[in-house]
Amino acid sequence: MEPARAANPTDLPVLVELARALRAEMTGQRGGALWATREARPEPHEDTLASLLGRDDASIIVGTIDGTIVGYGTIEIETLRDGSRLGVVGDLFVEREARAVGVGESIADLIIKFCAGAHCVGIDAYALPGARDAKNFFERSGFTARALVMHHKL
Repeated sequence: MEPARAANPTDLPVLVELARALRAEMTGQRGGALWATREARPEPHEDTLASLLGRDDASIIVGTIDGTIVGYGTIEIETLRDGSRLGVVGDLFVEREARAVGVGESIADLIIKFCAGAHCVGIDAYALPGARDAKNFFERSGFTARALVMHHKL
């Protein structure tokens, strides 16, 4: 069985659970509270995730171990002002006990292939400050920083 594949509608219940686990994990990190209210996938996850399925300009990739879904990633294609296309990773999450065994890399590989097939000029993905494991994962997958968001809390 493949370690990663495109999601289908029957995967939605597991995807919703994973989306909620992603939110719970990220919210507790530095910058996570604001992320949860601005960038995080809004509820109801059943609707927001289902809306990505079947679109030509979006995809959900699931990562599996022995056929069981243990992670997922979402990608949407954004058309830029000059007409070029950019892939934007919305979610990328692997259950803690399934990390460091290649599941995330398999998801990232399919996201990259999806974006290459869509003729994107690049792919953006986000990591919270202090999330060194996430930053290192993206760097191993060929990503480099292109911007930093600075924030002044009031």
